[in-house]
Amino acid sequence: MIRLWDLGQQRCVHSYAVHTDSVWALASTPTFSHVYSGGRDLSLYLTDLSTRESVLLCTEEHPIQQLALHDDGIWVATTDSSVHRWHSEGLNPEKVFQRGGSFLAGNLSFSRARASLEGSTPVPVYREATSSINGIPGIVQHEILNNKRHVLTKDNAGSVKLWEITRGAVIEDYGQVSFEKKKEELFEMVSIPSWFTADTRLGSLSIHLDTPQCFSAEMYSADLSITEKAEDDKINLARETLKGLLVHWLAKKKHKFGSQTSANGEVASGRSITVSRGEVDGNGENDSKVYPPFAFSTVSPPSIITEGSQSGPWRKKITDLDGTEDEKEFPWWVLDCILHNRLPPREHTNFYLHPCEGSAAQILTQGKLSAPRILRIHKVVNYVVEKMVLDKPLDSLSSDGAFGPGSVDGSFRSGFKPWKLKPSIEILCNNQVLSPDMSLATVRTYIWKKPEDLVLNYRIVSTR
Repeated sequence: MIRLWDLGQQRCVHSYAVHTDSVWALASTPTFSHVYSGGRDLSLYLTDLSTRESVLLCTEEHPIQQLALHDDGIWVATTDSSVHRWHSEGLNPEKVFQRGGSFLAGNLSFSRARASLEGSTPVPVYREATSSINGIPGIVQHEILNNKRHVLTKDNAGSVKLWEITRGAVIEDYGQVSFEKKKEELFEMVSIPSWFTADTRLGSLSIHLDTPQCFSAEMYSADLSITEKAEDDKINLARETLKGLLVHWLAKKKHKFGSQTSANGEVASGRSITVSRGEVDGNGENDSKVYPPFAFSTVSPPSIITEGSQSGPWRKKITDLDGTEDEKEFPWWVLDCILHNRLPPREHTNFYLHPCEGSAAQILTQGKLSAPRILRIHKVVNYVVEKMVLDKPLDSLSSDGAFGPGSVDGSFRSGFKPWKLKPSIEILCNNQVLSPDMSLATVRTYIWKKPEDLVLNYRIVSTR
């Protein structure tokens, strides 16, 4: 429904029922004698405001969102990413009505009083646009996969693609396939905290990071195929992603102003940052190297949209950062992470470890254990074996801090090689034997399924 309002009287003086659905866009001639309208019904109409005569100019394949008159044409933007130009006779709209096919606009919602046959469907005056500006198909659907590194998207051309968030790149283009079936195919029984949120309302993939939640996800370097680090080194996904995004800024900052390096290898910051709750990442040196799973493209670089601690919002491509940006333009927690290697305290999973009912295995501990959520079950197996054989964990078990009554994560950390034969110990949860590659978080999510602390059982099995 199109409504004409008298601003002086503050009331609607005329209504024009032209469209069969919502009207989303309007454009009038300079003299305000005629109005062009488009909307959800995919149709573009021209209406004479004085005679109520209306004609269907054209139909689009997608709902119309914006109109812009230019000379004798009109540009039409739809929910699709392309923009089309149609003939409109904008300088002399009466010429369009001379072609015939017009009808009288009714004044009741979604009704038409036609001069022609009642109930007839209007015929468009124009069948093809005079020119088009083609855009990239916009993303209309997305799903964050369980591994929390990949996002599956579908655009308005029907193409399904797989994105790797830590590199900002498409790693698989599946073409026009079923989005739901592909999502099922890519399902992995893993549990990783949600460290980012995704948004596709603008037709592109936007990733949002915020502290402290973004620092909650970790993976072992072996799972990321990072050969430069030890296999069981923990990699914080947000920290490495931020390093990849700001590597150009750090390099140019160092080149322009020189770098002052402290004893532990940190790049000195221009201001001190006080953090009430945080810890220095204990996984070794604060290296500035960007590993392959976190290397962003310089050919098609992503843009950073952020708001500084003492400044307003801004946007730049990562390759446009020239090193002159003031540190106050960045969130304090980003600088604290990449310059000082400080992260929020790591979260752990509490669990109990008891022998299976009826098992001949000895009771190893009565208390509660604590370990990082990414800890693999094979390390729990190692811990049980150590306790049975040595009657105490190795000194290296304290590598992740104080746990009570014993730490599990550091088990056999020094010089230990994973089991090559079938282990003599099995770990169970809810009477289900656990795969050695499962993490505590995965077990808790898919096997335990309870809010209480996780309970694991162990038993001795015969070896071949």
